[in-house]
Parts: sequence; structure tokens; C-alpha cells
Amino acid sequence: MESVRIGIIGGSGLYQMAGLMDVEERRVSTPFGDPSDVLLIGVLEGVRVAFVARHGRGHRLMPGEVNYRANIFALKSLGVAQVVGISACGSLREHLHPGEIVIPHQLYDHTKNRVYTFFGQGLVAHIGIADPFCARLAGHLADATAEAGGTVHRGGNFITIEGPRFSTKAESFAYRAWGMDIIGMTTSPEAFLAREAEICYATMAHVTDYDVWHESEEAVNVEMLLGTLAANTELAQNALRILIPRLASTARDCECKDALATALITQRDLIPAEKKKQLAPLVGRYLD
Repeated sequence: MESVRIGIIGGSGLYQMAGLMDVEERRVSTPFGDPSDVLLIGVLEGVRVAFVARHGRGHRLMPGEVNYRANIFALKSLGVAQVVGISACGSLREHLHPGEIVIPHQLYDHTKNRVYTFFGQGLVAHIGIADPFCARLAGHLADATAEAGGTVHRGGNFITIEGPRFSTKAESFAYRAWGMDIIGMTTSPEAFLAREAEICYATMAHVTDYDVWHESEEAVNVEMLLGTLAANTELAQNALRILIPRLASTARDCECKDALATALITQRDLIPAEKKKQLAPLVGRYLD
């Protein structure tokens, strides 16, 4: 079976990928349960890609209910090596306007009830995550978004909150004081799991609102969020059409592809055989 090397995780407002040719739906089982939905595998601009709707088609899953491990593991099992996550975000800065795109370079995890790792139960790994987004992939994503006509901000600190509720004003002002630039509910633990899977990962964050801190702007609500995302759907899809062929034709010369090389700490002869088998798509080349 031909592998798929590039994956797209669609967030709020992007539940399917227009322009996919020769589409097949594939149900992928993982040791961590089922992904959010069936994976759509097809051809975009001559390149095979896999698409998964993060919240399920029809937006059935809350941010805290998404099986992030299953989504990333399913993509990895198909051979995916590079993933673009599409997400909505609120702006915590005056200069980041609704309708614009942020390609963040840093991530602050402020979630509370999520599973953050594939490891444990006899196999321990301490992954390096100082720079949680792949700079190479993020650069290509920013370039493609600009060429598609979007207003792009390169870099920024992205805070992930638990949700599903939006922030209080006190929280929003606190996040601004901490130096955060945008706020969302799904990039953690998605980015961390991608790194454990040695997958390059970057986020296209669509600014939909000013959260609740801005005194002269309406506080965030679902109608506002979906309205902005609907207007930006064509931009996201056009940017991906530009991006995907470039990713397929350029080498992965970043450190993401070898992230586990110095992360596995458990004495090899003490690792349970069942755990080795379970995580073979991630660790097989290090433990065989």
C-alpha cells in the first residue's frame, strides 16, 4: 500500500478538504482508540494527502474530548511525516486582527485534563520540545498563505486552554500579561504528540476575535468564530494547494525526524514486548 506523507488536521469550520481527488475513506484503528473521524485520503495538486476532521464531521467533539493520540498515531501509521494543523484562535494583541493568520513559533500549555504522551507503562521517553513547531514547515506554510492572499503574522506565542468555555476577562488579561499573543483550545497536546511521533508539525491559526479583553470589540462567541472561519475557508484551501507540492518536493532537513533518538531512557531489556509492539510505528527503528 502506497504511503501518505502529508497530513492535514482540520479544525473548527474546516471539516472536509475541497479539491481532493480520488478520495477514499479509511477507518484506522489505533492502540489508543479511534480517531475523531474516518480519514479522507486523496490527491491534492498531484500529491497524496490524508485529512482528518479534528472535531469530527459536524463538530461532534469538544476540545477536551478529541482523541489527539489516535489522530496522530493514525496519521503516523499511514506514513505521514508532515502535518499542518488548522485552528481557530482569539487575538490577545491589538495588531492581530480577525481574518488574519498567525503561524506561531511557541506554545504554552494551559490545559488540565488531557493525555499528553504515547509513552508510559514500561517505556519512558523525555522528548525535547523547546521549539514545539517545525520552523521549516512553518516557514513554508507562512509563505504559501501569503501567496494565497492572506495577511500573515510569522511567529507568536499560542496559549492552549482547556475549554470548552471561553475565557473570563480576568484570565484574558492575565494571558496578555504573560506575553501570550493568541489563544485556542486544541494545539496542545497535538503539537507535542506530533513531535513524539517524529512528525513535522505547524499550525495555521485563523484569528476570529479579540477574546474578551478588548474594550471596544464584541466578546467572542460561536457565531463570530464560525463567520470568520467561513470567510477564510477558501484562503486556507488555496494556501494548502500551494504548500502541499512544495512539501512533497523538499527534504526534511529539520530535527523533527529524529526527535526520539535521544529521548528513550528505559533500559532496553526491561521494555515490555507488548509495549514495543504497540509503539512499533514510533520506536521500531530504535528498538529492533
